[in-house]
Amino acid sequence: MTSVRDLLIRGSEKVIGHYELLLASAKSEEERQLYQERIEREQRLLHTLLQGGFPDRFAA
Repeated sequence: MTSVRDLLIRGSEKVIGHYELLLASAKSEEERQLYQERIEREQRLLHTLLQGGFPDRFAA
């Protein structure tokens, strides 16, 4: 059975992948910066999940 944590990890990985695609096709420096910031934020959340924790945004 898949745990909520596993689902969140896979979701974060997919989100990062989508932002990487958007970053590759960004038309302006502002877009690149926005996508890079979002990738970094999602990577921090993923790192927290992989260490066994839940980020505050997921806390009940």
